[in-house]
Amino acid sequence: MKKEGLNNLSRRQFIKTGVVAAVGMALSPEIKGAEMSHRKKAPRGSAFTVWQIPSHTNTIGNSYVFQTKTGKVIVMDGGFPEEAFTLRGFIGALGNEVEAWFISHPHDDHMGALWEILKQGTQDLRIKAIYHSRITDKVIDAEPTEAGKTRDFYDRLSSCKAKVVDLQQPGQVFDFDGMKLKIVSVATQLVTNPYNNNSMIMRVWDKKKSMVFLGDAGIECGDLALKGPFAKDLDCDYLQMAHHGQNGCSEEFYRSIKFRACLWPTPMWVWNNDTGQGFDTAHLTTVRTREWMDNLGIKEHHVSVRDGLWRLD
Repeated sequence: MKKEGLNNLSRRQFIKTGVVAAVGMALSPEIKGAEMSHRKKAPRGSAFTVWQIPSHTNTIGNSYVFQTKTGKVIVMDGGFPEEAFTLRGFIGALGNEVEAWFISHPHDDHMGALWEILKQGTQDLRIKAIYHSRITDKVIDAEPTEAGKTRDFYDRLSSCKAKVVDLQQPGQVFDFDGMKLKIVSVATQLVTNPYNNNSMIMRVWDKKKSMVFLGDAGIECGDLALKGPFAKDLDCDYLQMAHHGQNGCSEEFYRSIKFRACLWPTPMWVWNNDTGQGFDTAHLTTVRTREWMDNLGIKEHHVSVRDGLWRLD
């Protein structure tokens, strides 16, 4: 495989790499032996439970499900269209109703499961509200391979039964039974690394824990958030690593905020930068990011391919 520049890996190349890696890693004992549930004891006063949902196709994807103390379900992203069936079943087990669905940005490894559900028809699944930050036509067209999917997704949002809210100003705070969710940043309309740099950044917290979700934020998106009015909200207990932990926010970004644990929505081939030739032999930057975390003294890591269905109460 021809080695690409670390900072010039296109989305198409990233996805193609994933397909190759999925075939090569499908029978990996490390993947098959991954623990499918990891639960922590619920702290007194906790307002919500969150699950980091692993990919069932060994590919990139971002998927988190929250349930409040009264049973309300909130979904963040959801992963590729291929994840829709299992995600729908997971939601069904929680009551088949989604109070709010937040989409960080319209790449199909983030919005794809919801996109597929909207294509199929929600049927007995009730989605009350969908929140996103719409990107402009200029940004859509900056990634031609994604433009058609994005426009179709937006068309389906406009015709679905759910309330659809386009968030264009940061700072809005939602309260779901004591689970707070704040929009730290919205679509920037940058055309550099366009879709990733238009990721919404979201903070979720209750009295016992706090989490920040960076989506696929790139260097420019992260830097703008650091300079923005809600920079202090980037400090948290649990931080979702930008762009699956590779080629996302800068080292300076991670050094500039306070956090104690990392969430990695990351398959094995990305975690180890290994597409079949051995550890850290491909063109991803995950191992470098892992070294940054080591240098910061971060000891707690929740990697979706290792932890399986990781749960935090």
